[in-house]
Amino acid sequence: MTEFGAQPSSSYEPAVLEALLNEARRFGFLGPGPVTAQMERSLAFAKMVTAVPQIAVDLGSGGGLPGLVLALTWPSSRWVFVESNQRRAAWLKSALETLGSASRVDVLCDRAENVARTALRGASDLVTARSFAPPAPTAECAAPLLKLGALLLVAEPPGSLPSRWSVAGLAELGLALQRTQVVDTGGGPTTISGLVATSPCPPRYPRRVGVPFKRPLF
Repeated sequence: MTEFGAQPSSSYEPAVLEALLNEARRFGFLGPGPVTAQMERSLAFAKMVTAVPQIAVDLGSGGGLPGLVLALTWPSSRWVFVESNQRRAAWLKSALETLGSASRVDVLCDRAENVARTALRGASDLVTARSFAPPAPTAECAAPLLKLGALLLVAEPPGSLPSRWSVAGLAELGLALQRTQVVDTGGGPTTISGLVATSPCPPRYPRRVGVPFKRPLF
């Protein structure tokens, strides 16, 4: 991992990204509310880390938040956006071409359970998740991707409590909750939970496609 504090690349044009995200919202890929505020809240993820990741994965990338914002903010990082919906995945690829970032950001149109059993297993410095799934399936899909000591950052609903994350359930996956923090941003406060990989995720996880969601560990 490189030292934290890398500046946005010279090709990063916020107006271009804003226009793309407005398009994503028209397609139904993003929720309501000003896109500029959603972009600002995405930066809450960056405030939770101390080093820029070399390799990062965004689960359920959808309309590109926080993935696009973070990938552009950290121009030295390589990203994988995981999105199982073909239409959204195609839009993400097109957006990355427009932003000039397609060479270092891959879009995988697949289920996260499958991605966790590829060469990405144990290879990621950071995994992010915004509106991906409840805590248990999010942890089960993300844990196998992380290097030891790497972080899983999850956007939480307002007012979320750390008790949403089972200590025993996380330990089964090789994770531990580091902190749940309200981060102030230009778009308003955002709650982020940070979980750290404390041991290798057992080979049996994740379970087959759909099972983490139908039969959550906690």
